[in-house]
Amino acid sequence: MRNKEVSKVIFWLSFFILVYTYLVYPFIIWLLSSLYPKPVKKGSITPKISFIVVVYNEERYIMNKIENIFSLDYPKENLEVIVLSDGSTDNTNVILKEYSSKYTNYKFIISKERIGKVNMLRKVLPYLGGEIIVFSDARQIFAQDALKKLASNFFDDTVGCVSGELVFKGENESGVAKGVSFYWRYEKLMRKWESNIYSMIGATGAIYAVRRKLLVPPPPNTILDDMFIPLKVVEKSFRVVFENEAKAYDKVATTSEEEFTRKVRTLAGNFQLFVLFKRELNPFFNPIFAWELFSHKLLRAIAFFFLIILFVTNFFIRDIFPYNVFFLLQVIFYFLGIVSAIIEKLNFKIKLLSLPYVFIILNLASLVGFLRFIFGKQDVKWEKAISK
Repeated sequence: MRNKEVSKVIFWLSFFILVYTYLVYPFIIWLLSSLYPKPVKKGSITPKISFIVVVYNEERYIMNKIENIFSLDYPKENLEVIVLSDGSTDNTNVILKEYSSKYTNYKFIISKERIGKVNMLRKVLPYLGGEIIVFSDARQIFAQDALKKLASNFFDDTVGCVSGELVFKGENESGVAKGVSFYWRYEKLMRKWESNIYSMIGATGAIYAVRRKLLVPPPPNTILDDMFIPLKVVEKSFRVVFENEAKAYDKVATTSEEEFTRKVRTLAGNFQLFVLFKRELNPFFNPIFAWELFSHKLLRAIAFFFLIILFVTNFFIRDIFPYNVFFLLQVIFYFLGIVSAIIEKLNFKIKLLSLPYVFIILNLASLVGFLRFIFGKQDVKWEKAISK
């Protein structure tokens, strides 16, 4: 009997932590964002921008990326473009060299050995001439006014970093794509609300900008530059804000393997940053930001632990009402996830089943990412998932 009472306490503790993480916290930040917004003072400015792209074997995308950058509605005399090739072995380097005579404000740097994105950035950051540094990846295409929309936020002296909005295309390709797209919309709403309150957590690596004077080069072993750099900005008491009108477009992950690979690396990087920025989790440093970091990132990253505890404790008290109902709902939820995995392999599409499947994938990725961080198995170099 005593064991069952302990199981009940642990069950409800895990249950309420999960409810707070996925429902209560988003509701609170939405409410605060609505009642006490802190708008950014925007202005029509065009500061000198250094646009950085680090690539590895991107012959499929790099030509369109360079053409897209130079077609953007931004004064060319205030735009410096640097493409860094990190040990590419395909035709990427050949394409980069072909553009050297086409644009005077274009530069490229080629590393024969693959050293990772962060180490490539560390090589070039001291020599950049822009007042604002814009980061992006090879695959994403910017909207024509994206740079102007990013830059307008820096009119506000309290803003140190601006994240644009990544818009996914191809949502009809698979059930997984539907689930990922839904999760990403949920995530963007939270970033928008956090930005309205004070500062968002991290940035979207596909499109973000930072003041050069606030940019701190990430350590060589950093996994996520798009979280390290913004967190350093907040550390210096500047805001990281979300600009939903600065858009970049990409294709959503269409297979569970692709999304799982991406999330494992992201979560391993999150755990690394919790250690590097443990001061930011201290409420005496910055109460609002510490609360956001704890609730949005830390609790979400370790939700897999509470999900496991919830299921195990529920198993031992499944013969008692209402715990038998909870246990049945959990079994059904995970069963639907398994069914969705089978359906994906058979190339069928059932939108409703994609949500539990993607939820399971994301939390399993958190577990794997945690283990990789603990045992030092996550390489800082990005390994691409194979898209079908």
